[in-house]
Amino acid sequence: MDVDFATDVQGRVERIVEVLGLGHINQFRIICMRSKGAKANAYARIWNLPRIWQKALGVRAYYVIEVLSENYDPLGEEERDRVLIHELMHIPKTFSGALVPHLCFGKRISWSTVAKVYEVYKARERGAGN
Repeated sequence: MDVDFATDVQGRVERIVEVLGLGHINQFRIICMRSKGAKANAYARIWNLPRIWQKALGVRAYYVIEVLSENYDPLGEEERDRVLIHELMHIPKTFSGALVPHLCFGKRISWSTVAKVYEVYKARERGAGN
């Protein structure tokens, strides 16, 4: 599997964070990567740096959003944004290095909840004149 920085995805993530006003997300500590040759069926994955590694390495929390080229790249712009929103929803409000599971405290990260957030994103983007 080959992995490289994905500056195009990084720009999309930064735009989504800005438009949605996700103030709890430090976009300078999110790194976007593109993998080629991964065997997973996913469009993207989010990787965290758990607290024990943060302490051992003397660093703060970081997250890596990995897009799987074979599955992500053929998607249209709307679907790509939905995939990235889905991954961003896994980052907790504490930005602690932990990950929010798909079902947590009665809240669900699913394609229907992603669709609702995506509609807010598009409405705000249109309102900003973009």
